[in-house]
Amino acid sequence: MSGAAGEEKRGVSRLRMVLAAAPLVLFGALAAIFWSQLHSGRDISEIPSALIGTKAPYRDLEPLAGAVRDGVPVPPITAETGRGKLTLVNFWASWCVPCRQEHPVLLDLSKDPRLTVVGVNYKDGNENALRFLGELGNPFSAIGLDPNGRMAIDWGVYGIPESYLVGPDGTILYKKVGPFDRKSLTEGLLPAIVKALAAPGA
Repeated sequence: MSGAAGEEKRGVSRLRMVLAAAPLVLFGALAAIFWSQLHSGRDISEIPSALIGTKAPYRDLEPLAGAVRDGVPVPPITAETGRGKLTLVNFWASWCVPCRQEHPVLLDLSKDPRLTVVGVNYKDGNENALRFLGELGNPFSAIGLDPNGRMAIDWGVYGIPESYLVGPDGTILYKKVGPFDRKSLTEGLLPAIVKALAAPGA
């Protein structure tokens, strides 16, 4: 009995050691994965989307009342938005700090004659959104309100700011999660614009 009891005790000790080591092994595996992602050279903010290559799921949205651009009232986003034009759809909000950081880039992009920039105001208030644009400028040729995030769900939005390049035929060509910076412009969006315009029928 004493031999069997001792063997059982040793088995319990081994099991405890395995259970104690399991979290360390798991942590090590996750750390290795994160390290490889960070050093892969890829921009991890450019998350692949199942919607790329599919038709953009536009909705008819309410306008941002009071929004103007160049002295003209800004129309809402509708199911017809971007038809026949290369369009950048940007999800943004006044409470979003990275949206504020990104805004000068959108203003520059709005001056690019190759591109139409439209904005989806996500879970925001009308007055707060107007104040944001009044302070920083309005890059959007159309703005739609998405107070419940329904259009964001349709587009598979992870978090704002988030932008989608949509071809003239309504096909989603490119997705950017997070704010644009110089690297994501030169290595991501701008090449995608050139490629889209070089495509047959563009």
